[in-house]
Amino acid sequence: MPPKKRNSGTSQSKEMKPTAENASPDKKESPELSLKKYGDKDAEFVTLCKSLHVTDPVCDRAWTLWKTVQESVDEAADSQKKLWGACLFVTVTDMDATCFTLTQVLKAVCLNVKQFIDLVRKLDVNLDTISTKVNSALSRLDKKYDVMLALYQRFEKTCKKIFNLTSDGKERETVRTCWTMFLLAKGRALQMEDDLVISFQLLLCTLELIIKRCPPDLLQPLYKSAISKIQSPPTRTSRRNQSKTKSRAVEPEVDVQLLETLCKENECSAEEVKNVYQTSFMAFLESMDLSRSPDFPQVNDIDQQYEEHYLKSRDIDGRMFFNGDETVLAPKVEISQVERTPKKNLSDEDGLLVPPQTPIRAAMTSIQLLRGDLTSSGDQPSANLVTYFKHCTVDPTQDVQKRLETLGQVFSQRFGQAVGPHCVVYGRQRFTLGVRLYYRVMEEMLKSSFDFLSSKLLNDSTFHTSLLACALEVVMATYGESSFKNGGYSHGGADSAETDVCFPWILNVFNLTAFDFYKVIESFIKADPTLSKEIVKHLETCENLIMERLAWRTGSPLFELLKQEHESGGAEQVETPANFSQPLQHNHTAADLYLSPMRPGLRVLPPESSSQTSSQPASQATSQPPRPLKSNSLSLFYKKLYRLAYTRLKMLCSYLLSSHPEFEPIIWTLFQHTLQHEYELMRDRHLDQLMMSAMYAICKVKSVDLRFKTIVTAYKNMANTSQETFKHVLITEGHYDSIIVFYNQVFMQKLKTNILQYASTRPPTLSPIPQIPCSPYKFPNSPLRVPGSNNVYISPLKSTRMSPGIMTPRSKMLVSIGESFGPSNRFQKINQMVNSSDRSLKRTLDHGSTPKPLKRLRFDVDGQDEADGRLVTNGACVPDYITNLIRGTRWPTSSTIWFSPLTFCNLEQVPLLV
Repeated sequence: MPPKKRNSGTSQSKEMKPTAENASPDKKESPELSLKKYGDKDAEFVTLCKSLHVTDPVCDRAWTLWKTVQESVDEAADSQKKLWGACLFVTVTDMDATCFTLTQVLKAVCLNVKQFIDLVRKLDVNLDTISTKVNSALSRLDKKYDVMLALYQRFEKTCKKIFNLTSDGKERETVRTCWTMFLLAKGRALQMEDDLVISFQLLLCTLELIIKRCPPDLLQPLYKSAISKIQSPPTRTSRRNQSKTKSRAVEPEVDVQLLETLCKENECSAEEVKNVYQTSFMAFLESMDLSRSPDFPQVNDIDQQYEEHYLKSRDIDGRMFFNGDETVLAPKVEISQVERTPKKNLSDEDGLLVPPQTPIRAAMTSIQLLRGDLTSSGDQPSANLVTYFKHCTVDPTQDVQKRLETLGQVFSQRFGQAVGPHCVVYGRQRFTLGVRLYYRVMEEMLKSSFDFLSSKLLNDSTFHTSLLACALEVVMATYGESSFKNGGYSHGGADSAETDVCFPWILNVFNLTAFDFYKVIESFIKADPTLSKEIVKHLETCENLIMERLAWRTGSPLFELLKQEHESGGAEQVETPANFSQPLQHNHTAADLYLSPMRPGLRVLPPESSSQTSSQPASQATSQPPRPLKSNSLSLFYKKLYRLAYTRLKMLCSYLLSSHPEFEPIIWTLFQHTLQHEYELMRDRHLDQLMMSAMYAICKVKSVDLRFKTIVTAYKNMANTSQETFKHVLITEGHYDSIIVFYNQVFMQKLKTNILQYASTRPPTLSPIPQIPCSPYKFPNSPLRVPGSNNVYISPLKSTRMSPGIMTPRSKMLVSIGESFGPSNRFQKINQMVNSSDRSLKRTLDHGSTPKPLKRLRFDVDGQDEADGRLVTNGACVPDYITNLIRGTRWPTSSTIWFSPLTFCNLEQVPLLV
């Protein structure tokens, strides 16, 4: 079951032991179900209900649900009981009943978590069976399971490096206690139990405690030697003797040396883990009376208290991971993918092993890179930035500092409220990193162009708040705390909304409109080329969510801009359809968007004035009324909106109308007309609601049988979608219903005349098709193919602080120019790989044997051919033909050459056209 809201304070340690009352419903509220009383139901169904202690209302409603879906669901001979379990889960979730835990129902129907989630979603055959509440619960459950699985897999591997195997199995009991204690600590310390990073840091804290308190003979040498010498010898004491231990020497709160060893072995920031230890973990130990005791934790006490927590949360029993229980087994496809991950990417000469990219390793690497990139950035403006501030008409320094102080307090408090009671300090850490990124990106923006408008921009509060919000969104996305699992919608329910920091949480914290935030995204990405592909994609998803629905909320400045455009007669100039075929140019600055339409020289003639000829007298031209100023922010917004809208429509048409390709431009014309002229239909609604309605309308007038059920079924298969889009559509103020009701009562009524024109002999002129780039953010982060070559790519040089093991893709080979590379025959092997399509050459490289001679490419090193046996030094160790190709193309000055699919070569020393 999805976790319930609970108080996470220290008082939980005093909770009552689990009893029949909290393990199952009270008998007065849930009398024994009798086969006689429920004679209209299947006897096995009633037996299942009795085993799960469900109440009478739950039993009746679940049976009604079963009868509703019975004929529509493909039912195998052995799946009936499993479907009953799914119906019971749906019922108790909708009713907020507390009858059974998720693990209990999984065991009752013999399914694992992933199988059960898939089965519940299959019940939604008529698209009205699963409520948004149930779907949100499934999404949260899915994410929480993924996090717990990743944590346990890392825990299991780590423990093998820490503990010795013993003949009596003592190490297994120690490991079990450690895992159970971690589960309890995570449950009490975190409201966001699906936070992978903080959970992993808590796991390291738990390991530190268990290691320093377990017998030394259980520890492997690395960790035995890592324990500080001042540690008191661990002992196990009974409850009767616990009072005697108080007179003994008290151990330190945290063994810094041991914790740093754990962090180093797990590529985790020791500073951050220490903070977790001293706040959340110490509070947990205090609640357990373990903070000052040197004794090993009592196994039974830990297990019993976790049992209480698990029964109250009605969730997954995390102990099942340790037991290898079938209910929490990882899907076989995930296991095989991990096993297929290459573990070696360089030759035996280098001996560098690259471990699999597990979720935790990916998270730790991303955080390591972010912190490394911001090491040189200070918490205060740099000297250059201070100079920019002083050159402004009004120096913004004091306003910037006051704003940061105020927003820092707000952010930290709200972060702590969402994540956990002792997590305000983590919010401060995130904010500090965000401020450093905020200053760095601001400086890069000003370096590109600083003028009078930049001076005005630096005194614009909305710009500063947006830039800071974007920097913090990058930080939280790096830490995995802001992600998109449910189409950008919150997971539903007041409780989950309070523990969800996914975008657009940051906008709510800063009281920032989505439309204002969108203005900074493009400039932010362009100003920081070190952003990873994943982060750029995350920001692009944020931008899409804004265009899809967030910018269309009541109160958004977007509506005021549109109103001004239409009142001034510039409705057609929001985005001229003739411009659809032109590429989307990314040449806008932040000043263009935030100060628009203040920038001079961008006046746009209204449609009626555009036919004016140059032969008119000057006096006649000057007598024209003032021309309206065009809003750059609105123009760019609509350019991107149209391209996003058409991309999604094209995808949906490919699913449903492949036999009617002529319908796509017609549907697009209606869709585009609605967005441009009937934009009020977007108020508090979603872009895709208008898209699906336009598709249904055109198919209707063209006499093609395409039902809404078919449309939304295909729509669910598209990326970043949520069933809330078609199940929860605004009809009138405060009233929501399905998209079918929206079409009949709102969309059709508003556009009936326009829709019927498409059935006439003189339909409206078709709108031009927008030019769709592969990605609107095609910056040099991603590898770009060298013209004239099928297997050579170039990409920016990443942080030089990265080790080759982190930097090198697991299936490629790194050539780091200027560093020791080894014997010259390695370049001969690279030549052969680049020239040959024979993948067996990679195996030849790895095993170091000499391949048969192939056509050789020259590597010029100080005028010598590489085949003369000299060692490679530095400089242009690049094939002539590659150099010639690259010199004819404009590339970033610091780049990496990618010899797909096998090798890398740094190009810093090669003259480039820039």
